[in-house]
Amino acid sequence: MAIISDDNFKNEKRLDSKQKNPIIKTESIEYDKTFENSIRPKTFEDYIGQTSLKETLKISIEAAKLREKPLDHLLFYGPPGLGKTTLAGVIAEQMGCDIKITSAPSLERPRDIIGILMSLKGGEILFIDEIHRLNKVAEEILYPAMEDFSLDMTTGKSQTVKTLRVPLPKFTLIGATTKAGELSGPLRDRFGIIYRLQFYTIDELSQVIKRTAKILDINITEDGAKAIAKRSRGTPRIANRLVKRVADFAIIKYDGVITAEVADKSLDVLNIDEFGLDTTDRAMLNLIIEKYDGGPVGIETIAAALSEDVRTLEDVCEPYLLQSGLLQRTPRGRKVSPEGYRHLGKNINNLQQHLF
Repeated sequence: MAIISDDNFKNEKRLDSKQKNPIIKTESIEYDKTFENSIRPKTFEDYIGQTSLKETLKISIEAAKLREKPLDHLLFYGPPGLGKTTLAGVIAEQMGCDIKITSAPSLERPRDIIGILMSLKGGEILFIDEIHRLNKVAEEILYPAMEDFSLDMTTGKSQTVKTLRVPLPKFTLIGATTKAGELSGPLRDRFGIIYRLQFYTIDELSQVIKRTAKILDINITEDGAKAIAKRSRGTPRIANRLVKRVADFAIIKYDGVITAEVADKSLDVLNIDEFGLDTTDRAMLNLIIEKYDGGPVGIETIAAALSEDVRTLEDVCEPYLLQSGLLQRTPRGRKVSPEGYRHLGKNINNLQQHLF
């Protein structure tokens, strides 16, 4: 348990005087300022996909309203771009409360997390993205805040030191992470609802794409939406981004309507293949096949050879490559699967000779 003293605040105050940037970066969900916010759904009816999770949340929200208590703390995990932040906004809308959004890397010092906790109002939602990156001190401050809605602080010095428990208004913490395994057991156990968001199906992504196209006043056919969906890696964020890119091609080079043919030609120019793989994905698979006989090879070696960051490969490339069966992760490293060989047009016999 972290005890926060007066000295902590005095020292940090001196540090803050040397910095012009704000410590805590929070924001309310606003749906009209950026492209991503402009298309965020506000209700479960508009939120497409994650059907099982939505049904669970609807029941939990109704029960919380009947009890007139905040919703249990929630932890959402899964690959980036599946709608964790959007879902938090929908929950806040359904609960009829405000939401404050921050990320774990911005909560570097005790006063960062204390400041945001003490600014919360009763029933409010605090959303912490990348919560697996919380440092140990911030995490320990969260324990009593989540469990007892209080902060433990000390005043005085030496023999006159006293420990005070400062009450907090009851709130709901929603944590989001791409790496649930990196959360400590004590933190993970304090969440009442833990759920993994799933990759989207082609039909679900088609619905997302058509909804986005309608909001942005883009003309798109059913086949055009499916063509984009097939190359969106099961991820709504990617699907929405591709809609804008393909729309640019449709307006400049075609008649302004996104058909399957227009979508395919546009995405080919953007180097996104029929599996949704981009240049980095294919480079990773080709490297393992051509330089390391298909693997296994360590992720650090791959990152160094590609001049890419390890986290980029682990968080952006790997989840979909593993999900689609093109890549395998073993105790000795990464291997390209037979399906990966076939997708890249590589000789599968080379893999069989390596295996046997």
